[in-house]
Amino acid sequence: PLDNTSLEGAPEDYPGRLGDGVAGLRIGWSPDLGRLRVDPEIAAPCEAAARRFAGLGALVEEPVLDWPDTAETIRVMWSAHEGGNYGSRLPEWRDRMDPGLVACIEQGLGCTATDYIRHRKQKLAFSSAVARYFTAYDLLLTPTVSVAALPVGRLNPEGWPQHAWDWFPWAGFSYPFNFSGNPAATIPVGFTAAGLPVGLQIVGRRFADLTVLQAAAAYEAAHPWADAKPDF
Repeated sequence: PLDNTSLEGAPEDYPGRLGDGVAGLRIGWSPDLGRLRVDPEIAAPCEAAARRFAGLGALVEEPVLDWPDTAETIRVMWSAHEGGNYGSRLPEWRDRMDPGLVACIEQGLGCTATDYIRHRKQKLAFSSAVARYFTAYDLLLTPTVSVAALPVGRLNPEGWPQHAWDWFPWAGFSYPFNFSGNPAATIPVGFTAAGLPVGLQIVGRRFADLTVLQAAAAYEAAHPWADAKPDF
């Protein structure tokens, strides 16, 4: 009762049921959520890993996803929250704040209530589309991010859109499920030619955290990775 963001009820028996596996589950694989740009060195090992779930007893398909685009929605809503949270600090602390954070706050301070409500509606439309998908599928597999790890000091990869503060174009597989409230995990599935790790994201129905953990455990048991090290 003291936390209005919490849910009533005990959690699932995660340790006791972690090894139940994925046999009989219907799993969708999406290489791009219908619209995202993905580097080939990320796409190939992720697709290979997704197809391996069929060998674990799941039905793996590649559904067509026609979900609302949330790229501008995350930019507006994120900056609006930063503006609301920290805008009052700019007069005193601007010179000691990260320039990207300052740019984000300033964009948020220019966001109107009408802008925010319009994008909140878009966020809810996206969440509804995700919920409809999970009436037919138990899990969704995607790349975790669109690119390998960036050099220190870069916000966006070379050859990708550059921005004063946001990195959303190459992180478009993760934040949408924060919007929709779906549990997700990432598992290692390989390395790029430069030895950088590649991850596969496993997304489940709302509150189906156990199913996500079971899928991750099943893959790891079949394809152990803990001892894998890149060759530098």
